[in-house]
Amino acid sequence: MMSFIWFLIIGGILGWLAGVILGKDVPGGIIGNIIAGIVGSWIGSMILGNWGWKVSDFYVFPALIGAIVLIFIVSFILRSMRKATN
Repeated sequence: MMSFIWFLIIGGILGWLAGVILGKDVPGGIIGNIIAGIVGSWIGSMILGNWGWKVSDFYVFPALIGAIVLIFIVSFILRSMRKATN
């Protein structure tokens, strides 16, 4: 149970940090940060492999890079959807 809580906390921190680096808000607030961190971790490990510091099942550098890529793509899609409706 405690490892699941740490999983959520670290995922949220990584998602938040990726949003800060990009200067963009993650849609969905805290839940969005957690999802971006967890999905970004998966994307990062698929693209870059598992290397660097490991914290609660997250390899920090690939997870952060994956979260940055995910947030960039999601913000690009949302921005183009807003332009299409206006």
